[in-house]
Amino acid sequence: MVLAWLAVLAGVVVAGLTAPPAPDDDFSVPGVESQLAFDVLRERFPGITADAGGATVVFVAPAGRQVTDEPYRAAVEAAARRLAGGGQVAMAGDPFEDGAVSGDGSAAYVNVTYTVTAARVSAASRAELAAAAREARVSGLTVEAGGSALEGEGGGPAGTAELVAVALAAVVLLITLGSLAAAGLSLLTALLGVAVSMLSILALSHAFGLSATTGTLALMLGLAVGIDYALFVVTRYREERARGLPAEEAVFLAAGTAGSAVAFAGLTVVIALAGLAVVGIPMLTKMGLTAVGAVSAAVLVALTLVPAVLGFAPERVLSRAARRAPAMASTGRGGPAMASTGRGGPATASTGRGGPATVEAGRGGARWARFVLRRPVAVLLAGVALLGALAVPAAGLRLGMPGDEARPATTTQRRAYDALATAFGPGFNGPLMFVVDAKGAPDPQAAVAAIAGRVAATAGIVSVSPPHFNDAGDTAILDAVPSTAPTDAATKDLVRDLRAARTRLAAGTGATFQVTGTTAVNIDLAGKIQGALLPYLATVVGLAVLVLLVVFRSILVPVKAALGFLLSVLAALGVLVLVFQRGFAADLLGVAQTGPVMSAVPIFLIGIVFGLAMDYEVFLVSRMREAYVHGETPHQAIGTGFRHSARVVVAAALIMMAVFGGFISEPDQFIKMIGLSLASAVLFDAFVVRMAIVPAALALLGHRAWWLPRRLDRILPKVDVEGERLTRDPVTPELVSSHER
Repeated sequence: MVLAWLAVLAGVVVAGLTAPPAPDDDFSVPGVESQLAFDVLRERFPGITADAGGATVVFVAPAGRQVTDEPYRAAVEAAARRLAGGGQVAMAGDPFEDGAVSGDGSAAYVNVTYTVTAARVSAASRAELAAAAREARVSGLTVEAGGSALEGEGGGPAGTAELVAVALAAVVLLITLGSLAAAGLSLLTALLGVAVSMLSILALSHAFGLSATTGTLALMLGLAVGIDYALFVVTRYREERARGLPAEEAVFLAAGTAGSAVAFAGLTVVIALAGLAVVGIPMLTKMGLTAVGAVSAAVLVALTLVPAVLGFAPERVLSRAARRAPAMASTGRGGPAMASTGRGGPATASTGRGGPATVEAGRGGARWARFVLRRPVAVLLAGVALLGALAVPAAGLRLGMPGDEARPATTTQRRAYDALATAFGPGFNGPLMFVVDAKGAPDPQAAVAAIAGRVAATAGIVSVSPPHFNDAGDTAILDAVPSTAPTDAATKDLVRDLRAARTRLAAGTGATFQVTGTTAVNIDLAGKIQGALLPYLATVVGLAVLVLLVVFRSILVPVKAALGFLLSVLAALGVLVLVFQRGFAADLLGVAQTGPVMSAVPIFLIGIVFGLAMDYEVFLVSRMREAYVHGETPHQAIGTGFRHSARVVVAAALIMMAVFGGFISEPDQFIKMIGLSLASAVLFDAFVVRMAIVPAALALLGHRAWWLPRRLDRILPKVDVEGERLTRDPVTPELVSSHER
């Protein structure tokens, strides 16, 4: 099995390194007006690339001077000529001829348009732009540059977040397992799974249009669940060894019990991620499907590679205390250690899950369970109140796509944004593009002029550029500068009002128009995702109830699990609003500028947290249900579930938090938001919902928690997620080796 996985790894390494380059990011939003306008542009202006890379170089004169003064004017003109002659440049104007000078003369700018998309702008072209800026600074001007062509610059060293996440996860594994071999096994197998999935994505990127960005979520999630799933199997193996089973049988049982739960948990994550396709945005669909591949690889590794590697170090993965424990002295079939192997029997009670250290951990879980059982109402109310309070800010959630204004003030992009906003107004950084279709107009030029005049007279519009016609003379482009910033709520309202007034603004001209541009695209993207949030959330919650109904054979347990999931998600969204919109702890987390939450973050949060919440629910509550089915009272079953599963759930949650928290240090705003939201959601779901609210609710419900109508019980399929049939009698013919037969 190990050789098979190494062969797979070698194959994907070769395929990934020899694959054609990945395509550019596709941020299209099918069906919205801004995208339809871009389609018209491609058809009517064949020489224009609608998504071409661009840069804006801004020149600011010293205080009290103007850019029209010498030597500043000469420096600006020289820089404009150098920019126009740069590699990959399609056009760069002269600010003094194009009217690109501020009203007070303090600043001027040059718009540079490239012949390629922003992702294809070469390092040499960016270096040429930087050289032109340096040359102009010699005259005493302040020169900064921003725009999409510079988006590849300013990030931290590649892989820093991943290294931080792996280091934190290694520390948690070492503390949890108390064995370097066990921690290393969980970490190395997870890394192999991530390597296979990421190299597979690289190999398939050209064929399926997967850009570099689409693999970000796959990397983050594959690393997190890969470590967790390996931890579940290794922990169960150590538990079975502590009960006196030989190594081979312990591996069989670990794969049949924890492995079954891993397969189910992975399936829930896969369903949630694949569900992103219903949003109808290609980029989100691709990110979801690549993450599906990474999670599937993590499940396969946990079910095949982890048991195989355990065969190479059956004793070393145990803690020192477990290796010295008397129970390990007798490992033969039917020997003293096997005299009592049922769950909760004498061997389990005396040996725990891996020696004194794990016994103490089990006692810690039992003590917490007793605390909850003594005060279920207080614990339930405190947990709900805490998450409810954190969820309140989520009511003010605003979605959008922050641009250069969200970058640190140390970057030239942010300084260029601020300089342009100061000299030309806040709306200058996000002009609206009007694509005027005058094919049906008797006089296209007069029709376009009439529409331009009416748009210019609209409240909220500062200026409108001269029209640019296509070769056929039947379509024109106008740029309108709003009076408010691109991410301002007033700009969103302005775009909506302009579209609503289309009939009035184009009346009597025989022409029509569509509003597009980066600002309009971002507004449309946010609107489409916001409209899909509730349907997607309802689908995921409904799916959670149905799946858990089959697993736990209970009506109230799935409902309680779904409500807890909703609390976790809403509290995490509240944290996002507090940090990124209201600025709470923004400096501490490296948030340079408050603004809207990036549009794709909430829907990713819902999909991923759904899967993780179901992981914790299954691993914790399934042990409680099993104990209840075997005759324990509801309160006893809760204590048994905590004694067996609390430690591994806590460790898994800490690892998830470490992995996701490592991405908070990334300078990219999207990755930072994803990391913070997921780390927060895991914290809330594992420690508040699953460890506090769930046992408190089950304690209050008592026997009613496990009620299921008989008719429904006969209809539902029987799913043995925890491998219960195996653990009733571990010594079965299926587990006897051929040698022993």
